[in-house]
Amino acid sequence: MFRLLIILFLTVPLLEIFLLLKVGSLIGALWTIFLVVLTAVIGASLLRMQGISTIHRIQACTARGEPPAIPMIEGAFLLFAGALLLTPGFFTDIVGFAILFPPFRQYLALQILSKGVWLAANTQQQHQSGSPSSTESHTYNGEYKKLDE
Repeated sequence: MFRLLIILFLTVPLLEIFLLLKVGSLIGALWTIFLVVLTAVIGASLLRMQGISTIHRIQACTARGEPPAIPMIEGAFLLFAGALLLTPGFFTDIVGFAILFPPFRQYLALQILSKGVWLAANTQQQHQSGSPSSTESHTYNGEYKKLDE
């Protein structure tokens, strides 16, 4: 994981510089700057709309008594997309706009959720199989006394 982060922190800026220089040589420096600022403005407005929609979906899930897991994960992806869209460059803008596309974001959220559920179930199963009393119930009996003032 650490190796992947190092590679990303080195390759993404180099790729951004390369793309900015290529686009700048094709359309000019001012138009390139204009496009970078325009994508940030458009991305911020789309992000705001998607964020409000996600908040409404979270509220609707909680009103129905359902856990809002997928909308919460999508909210985290929206934060990541916002950071990418505000970062100057074309590669980060492409990735940020892809995350703003709701079906793609929902697919990513489902993938994260399914891996998380699988990992949690696998961890619980390993924990239970590692304990000698995994077949015993964890029911505790006791007495209580209510004290009124």
